[in-house]
Amino acid sequence: MGLPPDFQVEPPPLRGRVIFEHDWRDLAFLHWRLPPDAVAPLMPAGTRPDTFDGDTFVALVPFELRGANFFGSPAFPYFGDFLETNVRLYSVDDHGRHGVVFASLETSRLAIALAARTTVGLPYTWSRQTSSVSGSRRTWTTRRRWPDRGLRSEISIEVGPVITEPDDLALFLTARWGLHTERFGRTVWMPNVHEPWELHRARVTRLRDQLVRAAGVPIAGAPDVPTMFSSGVHTVFGEPVAL
Repeated sequence: MGLPPDFQVEPPPLRGRVIFEHDWRDLAFLHWRLPPDAVAPLMPAGTRPDTFDGDTFVALVPFELRGANFFGSPAFPYFGDFLETNVRLYSVDDHGRHGVVFASLETSRLAIALAARTTVGLPYTWSRQTSSVSGSRRTWTTRRRWPDRGLRSEISIEVGPVITEPDDLALFLTARWGLHTERFGRTVWMPNVHEPWELHRARVTRLRDQLVRAAGVPIAGAPDVPTMFSSGVHTVFGEPVAL
């Protein structure tokens, strides 16, 4: 079956004000297939699990966020650069907008976690995080500080060659032009745009994770979708729109 008929591989134009922008750097994408019913209860009102050939997916994505700024201000020193690891689901709404829903987001900045929870309703948590590079190997570690103190994640991958022609599944999982979240009791769509990902093949060499299951997602075993890596993109977010 492949991509849904209304799926947009390229981002639609961003309307309204730019709310914030930043770089996503050195990302790994680890995925598990799931039946849609397994994550439907985690979806905000007005959205449902997005599917590819009958399956939906959960992703574990560690990376570095750099140069964050709001409303065109200069990038914030210290607070604008941090490590993050998120657990994300794939969503679609009745307007045909294919996005993501974050089940959890780890950040090494407590102020960011508190501000994001309060202003945009994203379930950020405060964690101690590290990242390291050794040749083609990338490693990320996380230890949750608040809430649910003590949850851990350790991810190591070997980065392989560039994917010159991403297949439909790779596009389905990475060409996402917004997020759905609940904000002040209402579901909103927050659009974003960025250049195309340069994706690499990758191989998981170590994975010990408690974050996905702690977010309420019932995975079993190792990732069953090819792992990918990207050196990153610059992304811009627009104004949230209520569903």
